[in-house]
Amino acid sequence: MSSHPVTGTVASLMPRAKEELAELVAFKSVADFDQFPRSESEAAANWIADALRAEGFQDVALLDTPDGTQSVYGYLPGPEGAKTVLLYAHYDVQPPLDEAGWDTPPFELTERDGRWYGRGAADCKGGVIMHLLALRALKANGGVPVHVKVIAEGSEEQGTGGLERYAEEHPELLAADTVVIGDAGNFRAGLPTVTATLRGMTLVRVQVDTLAGNLHSGQFGGAAPDALAALIRVLDSLRAEDGTTTVDGLTTDARWDGLQYDEEQFRQDAKVLDGVELIGSGTVADRIWARPAVTVLGIDCPPVVGATPSVQASARALVSLRVPPGVDAAEATGLLAAHLEAHTPWGARVRVEQIGQGQAFRADTSSPAYKAMAEAMAVAYPGQEMQYAGQGGSIPLCNTLATLYPEAEILLIGLSEPEAQIHAVNESVSPKELERLSVAEALFLLNYAAS
Repeated sequence: MSSHPVTGTVASLMPRAKEELAELVAFKSVADFDQFPRSESEAAANWIADALRAEGFQDVALLDTPDGTQSVYGYLPGPEGAKTVLLYAHYDVQPPLDEAGWDTPPFELTERDGRWYGRGAADCKGGVIMHLLALRALKANGGVPVHVKVIAEGSEEQGTGGLERYAEEHPELLAADTVVIGDAGNFRAGLPTVTATLRGMTLVRVQVDTLAGNLHSGQFGGAAPDALAALIRVLDSLRAEDGTTTVDGLTTDARWDGLQYDEEQFRQDAKVLDGVELIGSGTVADRIWARPAVTVLGIDCPPVVGATPSVQASARALVSLRVPPGVDAAEATGLLAAHLEAHTPWGARVRVEQIGQGQAFRADTSSPAYKAMAEAMAVAYPGQEMQYAGQGGSIPLCNTLATLYPEAEILLIGLSEPEAQIHAVNESVSPKELERLSVAEALFLLNYAAS
């Protein structure tokens, strides 16, 4: 396939894109206002609003969402009768963590070894720049062929759901024929990938009580029921011998039929220690994208330092269950709670309390938008074919949009490939990925408009 004029335009825009990303990365826009100034997030939001106005967007607004943060909205009208595409990214970022662990300052975009380093460079300030690049390239080559809505969220990393609730209260605002979520990433740098599924999740707190108070382990141990021992047994019942998640009534044998994840590569990506086995059965892709996964996130019990010889009267744990597509999260929560209650030994009292929940997501990959994206990616990544991957994590907004606009097609692309090390120290973005994905997005809008 020959390249398209858009390819050259995007290449010529890359120096400007680097300058803009540097400006955007400089804002310490962490949406945790106990740790970071609100003014930094507001400045980042205003930067995006100004950039949209400069591109001719109308109705540009800073939306005050119910969680106390701002999302930036803008509308760029296209030709009469054209389809509407919503482009999503988020400008809030994860905290830098250990600043001393960064080789260069986290809020200063720094180039080295062909990558640009900085917090949010890939996740997801780079996504904001990707959308701008795609639109500029189209404007330079005959115009944007669809109506475009842009939404840049201000609290995605906090998971406080401000934009989801705002969207539910203003359902017409983000209505679109297709949504491009620019917050995922290629399976490997250079391998064009759409994320076709996301796991949902449920979070429960489980408390086990056995005694009115702690007892001396010498005087009573051996007959007095130990709440911590009971809790350990309950938590252990959530996994089979090989580590497969086992929740009574929950299927654990689903298969992933898209892109496969090489086991050695996974060991490297996950930094598994030598000699330590992976858990579960089936392919790695089956395990992380198509099947449920339980994780004990925390246990309340006496710390080792300062512990006394006591039989524990009470113990509790926080348990997360990732829920695969095709399984209702509420139903999974019910099964998990019933399992925890049924497997609590010795008649101990058990209380299960739900803390949070989000549904899984599965895209319709047979839709026209997916065909348009596959053709676009084949041009942007010569010699490569678009791959379908899953993602083990959750993006709750996807489900909100899928519920509000059941007819809309939702595609997930982005800059967060494994080398980007998002959420870790030394996060970076590959400028080559930014360039190619911006080309892909521009060509996608052309293909989609013509479909």
